[in-house]
Amino acid sequence: MPLQIVFETHSITEDNEAGRATGWLPGRLSAAGRDLAADLGRRRRRDGLAAVFCSDLARSVQTAEIAFDGTGIPLLLDWRLRECDYGSMNGKPAADVHGDRARYLDRPYPGGESWRQATDRVGRFLTDLPLRWSGQRVLVIGHVATHWGLEVALLGTPLPELVGRGRDWQPGWEFVAS
Repeated sequence: MPLQIVFETHSITEDNEAGRATGWLPGRLSAAGRDLAADLGRRRRRDGLAAVFCSDLARSVQTAEIAFDGTGIPLLLDWRLRECDYGSMNGKPAADVHGDRARYLDRPYPGGESWRQATDRVGRFLTDLPLRWSGQRVLVIGHVATHWGLEVALLGTPLPELVGRGRDWQPGWEFVAS
């Protein structure tokens, strides 16, 4: 039986609402984000999850804690699920950081990392996942880089296509890892 991976983004943050690209800064959920995290819990608590993995950045942890508090589902933090490190641009206006993402496909942000480095990190997480969770259903809570890393590693989507496509929110994406 294959490993089933459900991906959900962290909930809306104060930075999202203010138009800032948080990157590797912790971030904090807004009131709307806390409501969305509770909705995530209602959607996924009885979804047959063996574990919840999330980025160790505060906004992802807060999302997971609100969603799965009291469920007994293990919550496991992993730094490899972090957003792209925008380096000196962490916390800057999102329009400035994301206006030309293709420029940073293989070239790191000043003092940070490239999108390829970020998605490769997620690929390394996926290499370890089946060692303990093969044949089970797990949830991953993360960021744009997390989602793109799953798409690249599990679907073979070329990273330049993802950078050009953008991403609309939806209530979860389903992946299967063999």
